[in-house]
Amino acid sequence: MIATLWLPFLAGLGLTIAIEALLRPAVPAFWRRPWASPVVHLGSWTLLFALFLLMLQRPWFAAGFVAALQLVVVQSSNTKSQTLNEPFICQDFEYFLDALRHPRLYVPFFGIGLALAAGAAGALAIAAFLWLEPSLVTRQGSGPLLRAVATLLSVALLLLWVGLRHLPPATLEPQRDLSRLGLFGALWAYGRQALVPLDTDHLDSPFATFPDRPAEGRLPDLVVVQSESFFDPRDWCPRVRRDLLPHFDALCAAALHHGRLRVPAWGANTVRTECAFLTGLDESRLGIHRFNPYRQLARRDLPNLVANLRHLGYHTVCVHPYPASFYFRDRVMPRLGFERFLDIADFEPSDRDGQYIGDLAVAEKVEALLAGADDRPLFIFVITMENHGPLHLERPVPDDAYALLAAPEARPEATDDLAIYLRHLVNADRMIARLHRAMSAYSRPSLLAWYGDHVPIIPPAYRCFGIPDGHTHYAIWSPQANTRTPPQERHIADLGPLLQETLLAVAAARHPIRQPNSTTAGKIQHHQEQE
Repeated sequence: MIATLWLPFLAGLGLTIAIEALLRPAVPAFWRRPWASPVVHLGSWTLLFALFLLMLQRPWFAAGFVAALQLVVVQSSNTKSQTLNEPFICQDFEYFLDALRHPRLYVPFFGIGLALAAGAAGALAIAAFLWLEPSLVTRQGSGPLLRAVATLLSVALLLLWVGLRHLPPATLEPQRDLSRLGLFGALWAYGRQALVPLDTDHLDSPFATFPDRPAEGRLPDLVVVQSESFFDPRDWCPRVRRDLLPHFDALCAAALHHGRLRVPAWGANTVRTECAFLTGLDESRLGIHRFNPYRQLARRDLPNLVANLRHLGYHTVCVHPYPASFYFRDRVMPRLGFERFLDIADFEPSDRDGQYIGDLAVAEKVEALLAGADDRPLFIFVITMENHGPLHLERPVPDDAYALLAAPEARPEATDDLAIYLRHLVNADRMIARLHRAMSAYSRPSLLAWYGDHVPIIPPAYRCFGIPDGHTHYAIWSPQANTRTPPQERHIADLGPLLQETLLAVAAARHPIRQPNSTTAGKIQHHQEQE
């Protein structure tokens, strides 16, 4: 039996080495890495070959099946590196299930045609193997097969035990770790670390202590908008019109705080930014759980901004026009302290603008919540969706989208996705105007915070104009306060504590509530009239 397995085993091993060489950015050959890396590679291949041999009973089929699975991971890694500046990591395996639940968010980045062709080719290959390669049990009986599998498993476990004990520790810089450890080594390193729960006792959280309620003054109602893919592209791309974001410009001119924002996400992985804002924890304190923090937050309590606001007496509402189950938000948000969660079920199909619920429909929902508020101060946390990709599905590109570019008559293909992005970005700017107008006329003190979760996925534009640094932008504004500060760059983990400090300062202010600054209000009103 063992003699029957040697050729498919060695052929499959060589195939896995060749497939790993397809990674982009390329990684060093396994013999140029620390010696534990090829040992882990060999042990992983042996383990997978043994398990699939046991299930399929056909050695060539088992070798081909494992190689095909590795090819899927490599192709996923290359696509992720191209779009998100990060290779495939162990935590990404769960996204294969998400791709089945929410295919629009994932499959188009690989190409729908390629996905269908790969599925058809896989089905044909399975049928061919089952037909052409007879079962080992049929030919030689189950006993020899089980003994061969047991031998392979013993060798695999020994190799993994030795290799993993000496594998260099992961740095949690995915591309660097992939280059140092190889594909199998990096997956094992990240997977093993992920098994260790987040240590909630040594986080040094900025929200660990509940704040004291001000003795005087009413706590302001608070609206926080995490705007999908929002950043100011004007300094990055010379083709973007300078007057693109008039309402955001006016908001920053009147803001208590504003500036560039360092975020831990690029193109996607919104919850990394979201978690940092709500918990005040940066990547270093989350460790391996920085990559999908909500998997931990769904199971354990952490000090956070929402809990502190609940302690102060706030009624807390989360608004996200997408299924609440995505990223475990249906479990995470109540655990953080949100009393209500309005998701896609609270919107109508007519509220869509493009592929998702539009920002102006979300603004209307926020206005309704403000109008229906009871005596308690109100906290509304908004997670928008309109500008979520894949942007290349929105074709043809409307003429009004190209009008947002300088020299709109020039329409190279590289700017198609950029034009679509700018069209939705302008709607986010209009959402700012609508919230500004509503809160300026509001009878209660209020505070608006606005920030972007990450830069968008527009690879054609990045190839044409260069890659931005990944920073987004933020602003904190109140109609009742006129203290201005110069722009200041911050990390998203510092924004939540700053917001808590700001709302307490607004509530404790001894001066009477003033009317909105007439100049700033006039600017935004003027822009609304022009639209």
